[in-house]
Amino acid sequence: MTRCPSAHLVAVTAVLAVLATGPAVAHAGAPAPSPTGTEADPAGAEAGFTWAVQPSGPDGPTGRSYFVHDAEPGQRIEDRVAITNLSKEPMSFAVYGADAFTTADGGFALQPASQAPTDVGAWTSFAHRTYRVPAGKQVIVPFQLTVPANASPGDHAGGVVASIAQLGSTGGQRINLDRRVAARIYLRVAGPVRPGLQVEAMRVGYDNPINPFGTGPVVVSYRLRNTGNVRLTGTAQVRLHAPFGLPLARTVPVPVPELLPGAAITVTEQINNVVPAVRLSADVVVDPASADRMLPTVTRTAGVWAVPWVWTVVLLAALGALLATRLPAARRRRAQSTTGPVDQAQPTAGPADQPESTGQVEPSGAAEGGERTRSTGG
Repeated sequence: MTRCPSAHLVAVTAVLAVLATGPAVAHAGAPAPSPTGTEADPAGAEAGFTWAVQPSGPDGPTGRSYFVHDAEPGQRIEDRVAITNLSKEPMSFAVYGADAFTTADGGFALQPASQAPTDVGAWTSFAHRTYRVPAGKQVIVPFQLTVPANASPGDHAGGVVASIAQLGSTGGQRINLDRRVAARIYLRVAGPVRPGLQVEAMRVGYDNPINPFGTGPVVVSYRLRNTGNVRLTGTAQVRLHAPFGLPLARTVPVPVPELLPGAAITVTEQINNVVPAVRLSADVVVDPASADRMLPTVTRTAGVWAVPWVWTVVLLAALGALLATRLPAARRRRAQSTTGPVDQAQPTAGPADQPESTGQVEPSGAAEGGERTRSTGG
């Protein structure tokens, strides 16, 4: 993997032959021309040589920043690259095509020389593998881009590389160094264009404060994946909401680096000083764009609990104390309401309350005329 500078602003980078160069540069949008000039990487400067690789015409560089072409499947494109030796010694360069990819941090990079190309790099051919350039001179190298008949429609990216492989040392060990400078190739193959961007693997975290009057940070991470067949850029923003959709905060829109078809990057945003509003909702809002137009907005939402635990514990303790004092009284009142008032019992006559017997017996019958016959014992 190689950092690929623009055609005018170039850098010489020292790397292991089987590895990529250092961190790639993220591009905020569609590639833009760089200022004229040449900048040497410190490793190249120490080695005493620098060089430039630029899109060119028959008479020299044309001012193009990149090789940009539209082609039909099966078409052959003729172009030229200028290799300028800015050093005081003649140098021999290996010149070849390489496939491009998007790094994890959104940079444009080229596959290492040890990896065989399968896309634009494989479609790029030169008359020779090595070109020798005198000190302070420039060589115009023709090349061909032959698009396969079965090439998939959409954007393809790569680069024309001019490299010097040398032996070096680090930590007392001998290593192979591959110093490379490249100019990008952007090729669009005719056919149906299907732009697409997806927000996936979204996660929201909240650091709940211990201080009952404090706030905490919200960290939102998500992955942007180019699911279409054209390269994309755009802007992305995180919007934070409390329950019922109340807005809390939002991030400043950040540029989405150039994503080649199939590429994905992970973005992490942090919003500070967020109150624990019980439930927080984060929206990732992306406004993607292709090379020629804006695309529909893509949104994804995820939430996280932000419970104010200190106040929750205080509230639960107060509620527990209230219940501890009210429940016994409520139970007593409920018991009284179910049993009702106690009725006063009426006294009943017992044997002691019966009148004493006088020995008089009431006859079972009554005398005619309603008189009763009473007899006394004796």
